[in-house]
Amino acid sequence: MTGGVVVEEGFVHEEETHLTVFKTSLFFAGDGFTVYDCKGEVAFRVETYGHDSRDKAEVVLMNAFGRCLLTARRKRPSFHKRWEGFLGEKTEGQKPIFSVSRSSIMGRLSVTVEMCGNRGEEYQIEGSFAQRCCTIFNAGKEVVAEIQRKVDASTSVMLAKDVFYVSLKPGFDVAFAMGLVVVLDQINGDDYANDDGGLELDPTSED
Repeated sequence: MTGGVVVEEGFVHEEETHLTVFKTSLFFAGDGFTVYDCKGEVAFRVETYGHDSRDKAEVVLMNAFGRCLLTARRKRPSFHKRWEGFLGEKTEGQKPIFSVSRSSIMGRLSVTVEMCGNRGEEYQIEGSFAQRCCTIFNAGKEVVAEIQRKVDASTSVMLAKDVFYVSLKPGFDVAFAMGLVVVLDQINGDDYANDDGGLELDPTSED
């Protein structure tokens, strides 16, 4: 078991968990997701809120019935494009439970997830979210989740980037993992909007 409860105990499983994510638009970040479990049932939905289709200020992760589980909000101003995650619907004065920051040194990027209120607990994300190929590591460099392109089992054909696969190790909060996925999608959209060609993650960068 690794990670433990971040959002709710019901999202921490003793076995490995696999999710299929359908992005509603491949051309703009934050247009929403529908997430299915291994039985083909809806597990999560994602909605975004903001004044501009390319610049979403807030992302809401909901369960299959529309109950808000997490709210991710862009922190402004933020030199390192920091996002913060809040339990449920964010209220005035509520403190975040995690923050995600991205930095760039000489064109190389890194993403760090810090757990608020728990000093020393953090996660690093390596790989390329733009290519739907990245890995989430805990502070001990153990793999806790992976994002991969999905392959059609009947034809062995790799599907488009708007359909991808999230695999989680036992004990890692599934709702928390999906919160990180939607934040990565927003950061990736920032890079496309700035003509950077998408988010390539490199853990060797320093802030």
